[in-house]
Amino acid sequence: MPAAQPTVTVKTDNKPLSAPQKALRKLGLDRDIDLALHLPLRYEDETRIVRLTDTREGDTVQIEATVVSCEITYKPRRQLLVEVDDGSDTCTLRFFSFYPSQQKALAVGNRLRLRGEVKGGFMGRTMMHPSFHVAGGELPQALTPVYPTSAGLPQVYLRKAVHGGLVHAARHGAFTETIPQESMPPSTLRYGKGRDANSGSVDAWGLAQSLHFLHHPTPDVSLAQLEDRTHPAWQRLKAEELLAQQLSQLQSKRARDLLRAPALTLRPGGLHEQLLGVLPFALTGAQRRVGEELAQDLMRQVPMHRLLQGDVGSGKTVVAALAAAVAMDGGWQCALMAPTEILAEQHFRKLIGWLEPLLTPLGKRVAWLTGSQKKKERTEMLGFIASGEAALVVGTHAVIQEQVKFKNLALAIIDEQHRFGVAQRLALREKMKSTEAPDANGFDASASAPQQEPHMLMMSATPIPRTLAMSYYADLDVSTLDELPPGRTPIVTRLVSESRRDELIERIRHQIDQGRQVYWVCPLIEESEAIDLTNATETHALLTEALNPPGSAPVLVGLLHSRMPTGDKKAEMAKFESGQMAVLVSTTVIEVGVDVPNASLMVIEHAERFGLSQLHQLRGRVGRGAAASACVLMYATGDSGRLSETARERLKAMVETTDGFEIARRDLEIRGPGEFLGARQSGAALLRFADLAEDVELLEWARELAPTMLDQYPRQADQHVARWLGGKSDFLKA
Repeated sequence: MPAAQPTVTVKTDNKPLSAPQKALRKLGLDRDIDLALHLPLRYEDETRIVRLTDTREGDTVQIEATVVSCEITYKPRRQLLVEVDDGSDTCTLRFFSFYPSQQKALAVGNRLRLRGEVKGGFMGRTMMHPSFHVAGGELPQALTPVYPTSAGLPQVYLRKAVHGGLVHAARHGAFTETIPQESMPPSTLRYGKGRDANSGSVDAWGLAQSLHFLHHPTPDVSLAQLEDRTHPAWQRLKAEELLAQQLSQLQSKRARDLLRAPALTLRPGGLHEQLLGVLPFALTGAQRRVGEELAQDLMRQVPMHRLLQGDVGSGKTVVAALAAAVAMDGGWQCALMAPTEILAEQHFRKLIGWLEPLLTPLGKRVAWLTGSQKKKERTEMLGFIASGEAALVVGTHAVIQEQVKFKNLALAIIDEQHRFGVAQRLALREKMKSTEAPDANGFDASASAPQQEPHMLMMSATPIPRTLAMSYYADLDVSTLDELPPGRTPIVTRLVSESRRDELIERIRHQIDQGRQVYWVCPLIEESEAIDLTNATETHALLTEALNPPGSAPVLVGLLHSRMPTGDKKAEMAKFESGQMAVLVSTTVIEVGVDVPNASLMVIEHAERFGLSQLHQLRGRVGRGAAASACVLMYATGDSGRLSETARERLKAMVETTDGFEIARRDLEIRGPGEFLGARQSGAALLRFADLAEDVELLEWARELAPTMLDQYPRQADQHVARWLGGKSDFLKA
């Protein structure tokens, strides 16, 4: 168990919380150590007084001056104008929002200490809404921190709370050094070579020293080093954080290695071999390699905990089916859970086609379980699952509901795993509890045997960049499908302004004349006053009219969005998949799980509003047949007449590459790790200070040190994890 940490809380009595105290709780600042680790966003230099005559346009400075005039004017709007003189020059203070008490404090003759940004102009120097208080008193000796905050939490209150937390945490030993001094990374050392010139010993920034410095840096420090977080004090904090992450994940992995799972083996002539024999295509080299990795994992009595990543269309489903065949061949059950009904149904159709003919002679079946099922069908499926007749269960979140009882679950497969919460993944693992083994195959039923766990395979069509795999997924084994099946046609991606909508409709008509089908994706269903976007309903009406001129052959244009009843969604998809429907106008519900080889054109409206990963997923819906395919990214520049920098970078990446791994790398650069992590961020983000793009060396240092810490310094390792994560590392178990 992790060592207990001092937890002198922000508030310990039973009185009602004040607004600032509630705001502290909202920010997660419950413990003294939490406050100590709440580091400034930036700093203000209030350590010196500057003469007005020495200031330049754009400088943010602190001055001491006397008020020489103060009046309210109404041109062009109500405002308070105050003129001050510091003896070297004058400056006009302008307030558009002010209270009587402030006006009183700014009375003529009062001497004030003011801080603000100096603006120049025809009328001389001005400051807009500067901060001020009565002049006099000693100047601070350190830069003034400005902290991340929220509504109801003033900086003055937060500074006092952080300072109190820092003092109390230090007093209770919260900053005890846990990292062996000789193992400190070079970037945290005081001297260039990491050695004290006199003693020859390593001299690194301590944790307590680093925190005190970052909360109250001296004015002579390089602001650039503070802002870009390259100062050794920052490096020490980032090293601590990355090490805590690596330790917690390695602890989780080692704890899981002590658990037991059914040992599953490949049986000559069994389901696995039979499935390979009936597949209508040959496996790629990558599929064979990954299939062997999974088979090796399943043979062990340690629960598999593997992430299968592969680009759109790389064939993850068939690899999962082969793993399921190994489990079912031993008499065990498998479950496959997908985040949407469309994706779950896509898997269900494929798996029924491949596996049902092989399972039926064995008296087994593939079951289907979703929240939209009628009670009679659902009750029937629950019976098949409980009896074990359902060897494979495919469905949505319904698979993990309490009334679902498996007879002997051995393999849990989660598709698009980042779309599920930690609690949902843990719930699927819990389905293994109280199950029985078929013929004691790989199962120790003795009273002293450890609790059985299912093997778990998580799948993602969003490839994970190396630094993410090293950090947030360090506790997982990762398999990669890096080869697309033959026959997939390259997809040409084009950027088109919304002003060329009519040309695009002509192109759609040409595609339809050639017997092809088209997706048109809209970002919203309903109009929003805040975002004036053409909605899916309007687009459907527009395309229906434009593609059906008088006297022409009728063209069926469908509409699909998340608020439609399930039956209507299925009916629309069935028409499109059968070729009866030429154009499908849709929201992003078709992002994953839709496979129509005849669809050769994807139009994404307002592409600038989509994330890069989502754009790549949508593009992957075409290029699945023999016809040349294209993805058109239609963008709007808005009132400014130009795209934002982020939107431009995303669209540029889409045009330049179709490689999912390169797309993922660029997405990490543009938006950071948040988009990739999904439920791994439940409770709290593991990284607040380190930057995976900038701190690769620190990450590699932490990865190398973590096993040594656990083996040689287990008490310090527990203490280190507790300090940084508290009880929030439980989500790694999923």
